[in-house]
Amino acid sequence: MTEAARFAPKVVALSGGVGGAKLARGLAAVLEPDDLLIVANTGDDFEHLGLHISPDIDSLFYALARLNDAERGWGRKDESWNFMAALGALGGPAWFQLGDRDLATHVVRTQRLAAGESLTDVTAALANAFGIRHQIVPMSDQSVRTRVATPEGELDFQRYFVVEQCRPRVIGFRFVGAEGARPSPVFAAGLASPRLEAVVICPSNPFVSIDPILSLPGLRERLATLSAPVIAVTPIIGGAALKGPAAKMLAELGHEVSPVGVARRYVDLLDGFVLDARDAVEAARLRALGLAVVVTSTVMRDAEGQCALARAALELTATLRRRPAPVE
Repeated sequence: MTEAARFAPKVVALSGGVGGAKLARGLAAVLEPDDLLIVANTGDDFEHLGLHISPDIDSLFYALARLNDAERGWGRKDESWNFMAALGALGGPAWFQLGDRDLATHVVRTQRLAAGESLTDVTAALANAFGIRHQIVPMSDQSVRTRVATPEGELDFQRYFVVEQCRPRVIGFRFVGAEGARPSPVFAAGLASPRLEAVVICPSNPFVSIDPILSLPGLRERLATLSAPVIAVTPIIGGAALKGPAAKMLAELGHEVSPVGVARRYVDLLDGFVLDARDAVEAARLRALGLAVVVTSTVMRDAEGQCALARAALELTATLRRRPAPVE
């Protein structure tokens, strides 16, 4: 076992892109580096222009390094677009925007992967280069790729998300490669940590940010039998997602577009749920599912809001006692 795999955190956070990265930044602000492990979805990863792109990992890098573009919601702040302009002028595929500074991240990642390093080790090296002290790891070192099923056929996630701008109706998802993948070594070690006090599912899209992580063989069962509590933070507020297609996907797949609809996706895993104050009326229904509930503001407009939500989530885990494991 490598030194990295011996990492023994108190909190493991499962994160997708922008919303997850905001809470991850809050958790990093209130927890010491040795106490937090942030696990990134890699179902969004893809190859473009010969480069390995890891959008959710990079959202975490830029958020924790305070380099993210808060106004645009993705990528780096103070970005320039000379490469994309030149690429488009030459008739190249300019549908996926890569800023000049962002491009450097993808080039280094691709070179190191080609040299034989694992995605876990490359992610650690890049995080260190960005000055990030908290550990960020991919969910797996093996390829898992999200495909979106529509009435017209399957689409690669980035084709659905960027090119089609989430317009096609969703009828399902497939996580290609998940059956042969396994949690990255640090992720597995984190869940086995003798110091583990909580797993936090960040406010990320349940279908395309969290489900790819949960699709890893045995992981859902592992989370369901942890002695540490598992909680989720709502990505749905007032019947809508602050960003992204989570609400649209819930509706198209026949789920209730509400925090309760999200909680039901994870109810076999969860002990607690963080609910936005605007949906306080839903607390009783969540408790009827057997969940402990805390009601607070979950809109993270700034660093103060990120820290406040992180503290609220951790306070909920501190009050919980794990329900007994099922009798076999």
